[in-house]
Amino acid sequence: MVAHEYAHGYAAWKQGDSTSYQLGYLSWNPVKYVDPFFTVLLPLLTYAMSGVPIGGARSGPINARNFRNYRRGDIVVSLAGVTANAIIAVLCALLVWPLYLLGAAVPVLASSIGILQVMMLLGISLNLILVLLNLLPIPPFDGSRVMKYILPPAWALEYEKLRPYGFFILVALVTLGRPVLALWLSPASTLYGAAERLLVPYVHASPLTQ
Repeated sequence: MVAHEYAHGYAAWKQGDSTSYQLGYLSWNPVKYVDPFFTVLLPLLTYAMSGVPIGGARSGPINARNFRNYRRGDIVVSLAGVTANAIIAVLCALLVWPLYLLGAAVPVLASSIGILQVMMLLGISLNLILVLLNLLPIPPFDGSRVMKYILPPAWALEYEKLRPYGFFILVALVTLGRPVLALWLSPASTLYGAAERLLVPYVHASPLTQ
């Protein structure tokens, strides 16, 4: 999530808005992005209600009026976070093979390297889920900011009226609409399954794989 939020701030900076940069939000310090509600209370609430914890991080402030091109800047910044998560998922997948070679070359490290490889597999899964979750066309997810540009102008105006009710729609989706949410996230499971079948044969035995 830190990479996700950093990417938003960095993209905004490159599009002409330096608000997050000036306020110190272009930081890799996780504490900077802890939000009392989204990072602490919301995961506890959604877990208690549905068994599925959903949360988020504090976003750095962004002033879209500073973008050199409002429409393009808004889309670029909105998609920057999911792009970061997609890149991390790919990097995690690419690291499994070099780690396997290192463990094969230095057998005494194989068990410890196996733990790192399992972490890479988890990184693939979690980041794929974050990509799809953040593409949900429900405020305040990033997908909602892109959706308004896809819809016809009149529909987009009506769609934006849903923004104050985004949290309640999300709670309803997590509790009553879980089959719909599972269907939306199913591509992540499919992609992870393919990656797992390809990579698990090269994961060294470790306490996490026994």
